[in-house]
Amino acid sequence: MRWNPYAAQCPTRQLLDRIADKWVVLVLGLLEPGPQRFNALRRQIEGISQKMLTQTLRSLEADGFITRRVFPTVPVTVEYELTPLGRTLNGVLNPLREWAEKNMSRVHKARENRGAADAK
Repeated sequence: MRWNPYAAQCPTRQLLDRIADKWVVLVLGLLEPGPQRFNALRRQIEGISQKMLTQTLRSLEADGFITRRVFPTVPVTVEYELTPLGRTLNGVLNPLREWAEKNMSRVHKARENRGAADAK
């Protein structure tokens, strides 16, 4: 079977939607150095709710990008870690995150210029 993200019903389109999600990009970036606990992820990603982080982690696990390990402690300890597939995705996303950091000033300036042009 040949996958075609331009076809409305192709599963690759759903996958691209998932990958393009801002929370996915941020979570995967934080997991790059190694396993992280839920609350550590939540503290590092400003603005993410507990519910959204839970949904994001579940979807990443379902797609095979991360694994979830539960430790029998009191309270239970849960860690999330990139899988080999998740590492390959991060190989694509890392340059995107770096590009955003490097070019944000230029984008911000373009937005300011557009705002000034719209005000005239």
